[in-house]
Amino acid sequence: MPDGGSTRRRPLIAANWKMHKTRSQADAFCDVFLSGVGERGTADAEVVLCPPFTALSQVALRCAGTDVRVAAQNMHAEGEGAFTGEVSAAMLLDAGAWGVVLGHSERRQLFGETDAALAEKVPAALAAGLVPILCVGETEAERDGGETEGVMRRQLDADLERVEGGRLGELVIAYEPIWAIGTGRTATSEQAQEAIGFIRLLLAERDARSGEAVRILYGGSVKPANAAELTALPDVDGALVGGASLDPDDFLAIVEAAG
Repeated sequence: MPDGGSTRRRPLIAANWKMHKTRSQADAFCDVFLSGVGERGTADAEVVLCPPFTALSQVALRCAGTDVRVAAQNMHAEGEGAFTGEVSAAMLLDAGAWGVVLGHSERRQLFGETDAALAEKVPAALAAGLVPILCVGETEAERDGGETEGVMRRQLDADLERVEGGRLGELVIAYEPIWAIGTGRTATSEQAQEAIGFIRLLLAERDARSGEAVRILYGGSVKPANAAELTALPDVDGALVGGASLDPDDFLAIVEAAG
C-alpha cells in the first residue's frame, strides 16, 4: 500500500452527532467544547461539528470566529424543487455549513441511499462550494467474505463517477467499517491502514496528485483511548467520530490526541 507519510495533510476530526441534541443541548455542548478549544487550541487538527439540521445554523453561529467548522449530515442533489423533507446545498450554505456528510452507512442501510444518488450529490456539493465528506465501508459479512477491497472499489467508482480526477483532492473520504459502528468494535491498526491505504491507491489511479492530497478519515467506535493510535497511521488523516463526539470533553480529548 502507498505510504501517506510523504505528503503532509492536515488532520481532520469530525463529530457526527446523528439524531442527537436539541438547540439548547447543542448550545451546552458548545459552551464546554469551544471554551476548551479556546484554552488549549486544536493543535494541527481541523475540527468539524456535524449537528442535525435543526441545530445547524445555531452551531455555525457559535463557531463563527473560531477555527471550528460546521457540516451537515445530508443534502439533496437538486438546487430546489418539490422534494418534501429535503435540504439543498444552498440552504446548507445559508445556514453556515462548510461541508456535508454524504453516504453514511446509516443513510445507505436504513434509508436506501444508493450509489446512483451519491453520484449526483457529491458533484452537486462540490459545485456549490461545500466540502463533501463521503463515507464508504463494508459490512461484517463482506469483510468475512474477503470482499472489502471490492466494496471500496465499487462504491468509489460509482459515487465519484462524475467528479473530475483533479478535484478528488477537494473531498474528504471517511472509511467506516460498518461492523465497527456503534458496536464497540474497532478495526485494528493493521485493518484500518490496509483499507485506507487501498482507498488512497484507488484515488491515485484516477489522479496521482489528488490521491496524495485527499484526506481519508477512519470512522468506527473512535474513542479518546484509541484516537492517537488510529490517527497516527500513515494514511489515516483523522476521524469521523460518532457516539464519543456527543460529550464535549471526550471529543476534545480525541481532537487533542489527533493533533
